[in-house]
Amino acid sequence: MPTESLALDDVSFEIADGQMFGIIGHTGSGKSTLLQHLNGLLKPESGHIIIGDVDITEPDIAMTEIRKRIGLVFQYPEYQLFEETVAKDVAFGPRNLGLAEEEIQERVREAIELVGLDYETFKERSPFELSGGQKRRVAIAGVIAMRPEALILDEPTAGLDPKAHKDVLKMVEEVHRRTGNITILVSHNMADIARLCDRVLVIDSGRVVTVGTPKEVFSRRRELAEVGLDLPPVTQLTEALRQRGFQIDETILSVEEAAEQIAACLKARNTHNTQNVRRTEDK
Repeated sequence: MPTESLALDDVSFEIADGQMFGIIGHTGSGKSTLLQHLNGLLKPESGHIIIGDVDITEPDIAMTEIRKRIGLVFQYPEYQLFEETVAKDVAFGPRNLGLAEEEIQERVREAIELVGLDYETFKERSPFELSGGQKRRVAIAGVIAMRPEALILDEPTAGLDPKAHKDVLKMVEEVHRRTGNITILVSHNMADIARLCDRVLVIDSGRVVTVGTPKEVFSRRRELAEVGLDLPPVTQLTEALRQRGFQIDETILSVEEAAEQIAACLKARNTHNTQNVRRTEDK
């Protein structure tokens, strides 16, 4: 049909065990479609999606097998909370896997503690009485309780205030560190992607623009600008300083590294100016 278009076109990439993998792209670039394929909600017309040694695109694959391997946390997951207590909500996924009650309760406690909430304090509380950040943690715990091999987080800090944003990201880092699983982070926040991820995929119009380390990806300023993406704020700052003559690396991604190099440049400039004054006095 003339009005048809490919939602995803030749999207190929690999993620190594234990990696934090970022996916970035402007609105409508194909990120959500890609995530729904990774989670088995959509099936590709061609190609394969292999998790470990299991091809989840096989026609006879059961959804429960996919859920054991891939956990997807949508934007604003707290809107999907529905049970009367936190413990019951977190138990919903594991119970649908047909697990024994003892294992379900073990997973519920583990997941609640893993997202930074005290099990005894929160287990009997209504999820609807919690703060926005706490609701987000409970929703993520419900996916973690499935013990997936890969955890996909679609804009996990969307709509949160700065403190909750920081707290949720810290929780994501801790979950990733303790589980050692693959974590796929989708975000419009370039600073978060640059700081957290081992590798980054850029997608535009359903096609892969580039894949690489954060330094490799964010060094491609022109390509990113062409697909409507900005550099992390700290990189924008150091780029402006470079244009003013500061001798700073092009691929700075962290505030700490930027502060160190700016301080070194200022010290070198002060030393140079002092030497020039002394030479003038000597004359």
